[in-house]
Amino acid sequence: MNLPPQTAPRTLVAGIGNIFLGDDGFGVETARRLAERDLPGHIEVVDIGVRGVHLAYQLLDGYDTLVLVDATARGEPPGTLYMLEHDIGDGSPSPAAPALDGHRMTPDAVLGLLGALCAGTGGEPPRRVLVVGCEPASVDEGIGLSAQVSDAVPEAVRLIEELLRDGEPAVAQASTAEGST
Repeated sequence: MNLPPQTAPRTLVAGIGNIFLGDDGFGVETARRLAERDLPGHIEVVDIGVRGVHLAYQLLDGYDTLVLVDATARGEPPGTLYMLEHDIGDGSPSPAAPALDGHRMTPDAVLGLLGALCAGTGGEPPRRVLVVGCEPASVDEGIGLSAQVSDAVPEAVRLIEELLRDGEPAVAQASTAEGST
């Protein structure tokens, strides 16, 4: 009896951010470095940048897991890394959702748009959405990451590789900032 080969669940790692706003470019830089790594074929790494609508349409191709990589301000020292599970709910946009801005969409807006697109096409959103974030030092106009966020990029790559390999990283929050936990 010949059984079809098992295929690994498809995973999309999406670097999000605006490289012209300092540390907001964290996701883009992390995705760039991760794309240089030798990853299994079922894992795709893309630089989405500020093209949230593009991300929503790409997700229609069918992914089991989405890993968003982005600057994430949560009040910790700059360079602190976070791994958060994003609750996608039922995928429908909230009634009070603002008009879509294709160049400045939050993960909630992207997933809301994806929910609407899936409803129209019969597609399925990712089963799991994770966010790997980094506390920014500055998102003021300017090109280049701060020293703290730049130092966090290799650790973020390691964290994402661990997540992709094991399904769950060993730590939910890590930091490269001096003196923080």
